[in-house]
Amino acid sequence: MITVVDYDPAWPRRFEALRQEYAKAMADAGVPVMAIEHVGSTSVPGLAAKPVIDCDIIVVEADVAAASDVLVSLGFSPLGELGIPQRWAFKEPDRFAGTNTYVVVEGSLSLRNHLVVRDTLRSDADLRDEYATVKKQVGATAATIDDYGRGKNAMVQKILAEGGVSDVERASIDGNQVPSHEDVPR
Repeated sequence: MITVVDYDPAWPRRFEALRQEYAKAMADAGVPVMAIEHVGSTSVPGLAAKPVIDCDIIVVEADVAAASDVLVSLGFSPLGELGIPQRWAFKEPDRFAGTNTYVVVEGSLSLRNHLVVRDTLRSDADLRDEYATVKKQVGATAATIDDYGRGKNAMVQKILAEGGVSDVERASIDGNQVPSHEDVPR
């Protein structure tokens, strides 16, 4: 079973605290950041979610290594792209528990994926509620986080289509070879 809870109005405040800390650390290290975005289900008011704050730190490709080094200096462990091009994942240290933090290349399909899902669900309450129902149903029966992801994939594809992501781009997103959580613990 995967824990999916009703929307918590504290999530945006938690993200803002993370955004401020990440922005300061990047600025102190001289790493230019295009934006730091709250993505994932906790970024959509009214949407049920796993209680984990997802953050995309958006940089130009030339600054990926420097941004990654800053996260390492904060105690994060680099996990690499994990099958998603131009998006680097990190295992959070204990003080950042309950977060997923990524360094993402500006203009990449992985960033577009995150932003389109968020923005489409923010603007379409019916689609948001349909997704919440799917998440709760799948979460209640999924044996692993990998099962959970597979169980909601068709709905995510529907959201991407509603958000204007092309068939080719959706096929690319769907074809990402993300390793199992059993193979690469996160």
